[in-house]
Amino acid sequence: MNIYSILNQTERERVSDGAIAPLLTNTKSAPRLLVLIWSQLGDFDSLEYAWWIQREAELLEQKGLAIRAVGIGDGASGNQFCDYTGFPKEWLFVDPDAELHQQLELKPGLSLAVPGLSSSQNAWLNLMLMCAGIGSPGTLAEVFRGYKGDRLAPQLIGDEEEVKAAPLPPLKGSFFNMAGGKGFQRPFELATLRLRNMVEVLSKWKTYVPNQAYLTQRGGTFLFDSQGELLYEWRDKAILGFAENMSYPLSFLKAIKSP
Repeated sequence: MNIYSILNQTERERVSDGAIAPLLTNTKSAPRLLVLIWSQLGDFDSLEYAWWIQREAELLEQKGLAIRAVGIGDGASGNQFCDYTGFPKEWLFVDPDAELHQQLELKPGLSLAVPGLSSSQNAWLNLMLMCAGIGSPGTLAEVFRGYKGDRLAPQLIGDEEEVKAAPLPPLKGSFFNMAGGKGFQRPFELATLRLRNMVEVLSKWKTYVPNQAYLTQRGGTFLFDSQGELLYEWRDKAILGFAENMSYPLSFLKAIKSP
């Protein structure tokens, strides 16, 4: 499979203007190209990945990256996603039926079909089973990491930054220092960010997830050089498994020299 060739021939709806446009428009002159194939735009993985992209904007610029992302959804979900995460709308394209995911042979997730249930009901059942770790290796461990903290991960919330994650009261980053210090991912820090994402999605569920048929579909990460040669790839295996190193999802870029 020539992944770059597939992406180079792909056209999807661009969130910034609603136009059907080539995915790789205005990327040819960049030293490197990072393509993110995301699951549902209302999925924890997509929201968290976008958060890391925003957090590490300086690193991404240093590496000379052009970035494009494709998420499962429509124009409305794409706009809401970008408004919430700050991810640039001109970088995001939407794929309502996960056709690109299927072309790239990304994992569809658990697909049990219980007789008598509709496709949406089966999708929900499979999603709940995956959240419980069934057919989704590492998911429960990653959930627990969000609560117990991770000394191999950076601090996620600045001391003066305020996080609003109902039903919790607004919390400053310094609050988490009481759980053991600063300079690393403190206990409950990541879980709080995930709670904020959950509240956002559930309050706008129909916008984020217009079609529930693809709730379990997983995504992938692909990094190319200026000639279209694949430098790195990661294919998601599970919910909350969108990176090879979840402590620092963009760690694969550290080995890439700046142009």
